[in-house]
Amino acid sequence: MKVQTLTTSGSKENEIELPRVFSTPFRKDLIQKAVVYLSSHKFQKQGRHPTAGMDVVARSNDPPTGHGSARIARLRGGGGGRQGQGGGVASTRGGRQAHPPTSEKVIFKKLNKKENKLALCSAIAATSSKQIIKSRGHILEKIASFPLVVSDDIEKVSKASEMKKIFEALNLTQDIDRLLSRKARSGKSALRGRASKVGKSILFVTKDSTNLSKACGSFPGVEVCSVKNLSVLDLAPGAVPIRLTVYSKSAIDEISKIKSPHLELMVKLK
Repeated sequence: MKVQTLTTSGSKENEIELPRVFSTPFRKDLIQKAVVYLSSHKFQKQGRHPTAGMDVVARSNDPPTGHGSARIARLRGGGGGRQGQGGGVASTRGGRQAHPPTSEKVIFKKLNKKENKLALCSAIAATSSKQIIKSRGHILEKIASFPLVVSDDIEKVSKASEMKKIFEALNLTQDIDRLLSRKARSGKSALRGRASKVGKSILFVTKDSTNLSKACGSFPGVEVCSVKNLSVLDLAPGAVPIRLTVYSKSAIDEISKIKSPHLELMVKLK
């Protein structure tokens, strides 16, 4: 399969042959699974202090029965305060938890290497489908062909003013402006400082992302990722495939080096 490459000014350059990765079948179920499993690796462990809720002087009667009261441990004291109230054990005010979470608990899910590689290849291949990209909410009215491949000149851009002209030349401004109309959230999220939520727009996949990441920093939803760090998490945020992606020529060359068992099988079947 061939695709038309573009210059940073939006004019057509030449056609290139896409790697075999782009012929991988679309596996929505596998992409969603990979995103859920890989997202769990970022979870922060929870734990409790070993003596939380038990740092009080509370004792049960000895013997605990025959006093006309519950066998619960009660706080000691010389009068006033919480003297005589239950404490230090579960089911009491300010007491410990019955089964508190521990930091030793395994809270991440493991994903098979081949399964992860197949999900990544499937996500990369899905970036060539206009229908799948549009189903995620991206605005693609003026974009002719997919995937979007731009010359390596884009990796040298380091200023936001230059990047703005490139967005207009490639008809990508419409998708960035889509995020400006989002309403602020109310309720607990606003009280906790999360009233504004920025969505996801364009993802640039390059060989070297040093300069371009500086140029795209001020545009909402625009992100830059190098090929070596490319993950399903970048291509399908929120486990919803697939994101509007722009590749550089060098990135396509690097993607062609991806090795996967399913790609070798496709060659044998041909």
